[in-house]
Amino acid sequence: MAFGLADLSQSIFASLGLTTSENRLELPESRRTCLLLVDGMGAQSLESFGSQFPIFTQVRSITQLESHFPSTTVTNLTSLGTGELPGVHGMLGYTVRVPNSGTPGRLLNALKWDDRVDPLFWQRVPTLFERAGEIGITVSNIAEKRFEGSAFTQASLRGANYVGANRASEMVSATVEALAEPNSFSYLYVNALDHAGHNDGVGSEKWLVALEQIAKLIDLLAQRLPKNTDFYVTADHGMVNVGEKIILGVENQLMQNVSLVGGEPRARHIYVNEGTIDETADYWREYLGDRAIILSKTQAISQELFGASVSPESFDRMGDLIAIAKNDLILIDPTRIPQESAMVGHHGGITELEVVIPLLKVL
Repeated sequence: MAFGLADLSQSIFASLGLTTSENRLELPESRRTCLLLVDGMGAQSLESFGSQFPIFTQVRSITQLESHFPSTTVTNLTSLGTGELPGVHGMLGYTVRVPNSGTPGRLLNALKWDDRVDPLFWQRVPTLFERAGEIGITVSNIAEKRFEGSAFTQASLRGANYVGANRASEMVSATVEALAEPNSFSYLYVNALDHAGHNDGVGSEKWLVALEQIAKLIDLLAQRLPKNTDFYVTADHGMVNVGEKIILGVENQLMQNVSLVGGEPRARHIYVNEGTIDETADYWREYLGDRAIILSKTQAISQELFGASVSPESFDRMGDLIAIAKNDLILIDPTRIPQESAMVGHHGGITELEVVIPLLKVL
């Protein structure tokens, strides 16, 4: 059985004494736990390049986790925050259609949000951070200042004491202070590696500089964290360097029955005109062949793509079709051509490069 970030957060809080969560990874009982999540640090990429930095040869690999589908930040950080799979918490990708928003409807970008959507209503599952705080576990969320109070933070990671920290030294100091008391948990998030991968690709000079910065941060934390702190490092997804590109423009026959395109270039939510699901799915499969997997909403649910349970809210937000790019293909939203086509690194799909993520024990 493959474990993911929902299992990790359940296990961490169970180890800290939250009896309503389940220690699926059998982590040792803890009084202080620090979790550093490195956005975009896939296990295979770390294996290929991590040995250049001593700290990665010194830490212990507990296991390899798997990113929940889609292998993207929005979905997986919400699974970490709630301890639930995407079908339950409803954060099904970078963008999804807002139900009952007209024809063809409007997309909710979960990172930029929409003032017309209440984040506490959109994601109603209580977070583990909230549940832990209710029994006296001190929970801190330490990340860049710009994320504090954001709609995504409210939806997915609410319940923690947010500490804004833009530099590594600030993050370390904030974490040391937050873990001064026993029965405490600090969650740290950094996304420089993800940015470097998107901009220049995995293994690029910029990406390696970002990985070196991560290595230094891990080393600093290892030196300064209070004694008897359990210190783990993980990620939300890996990344694939792009090869083939297909633009989903009006001139493309793939779009003849499509009313709206959501998701991201490696995992698309495709919303189609009423009554055309089967014929559209057939055409997409014929056109793309073995370059992509095309599932109807019914098939995605029956195959438990988003988990064994799918809430009514998730059902309503999900694409009529789910298009999962294989190999190094991306499916470009024509409204985002400059941004998506310029990116070198992408994620969201189901290749091992995107899905397999590390779980390291530092202390």
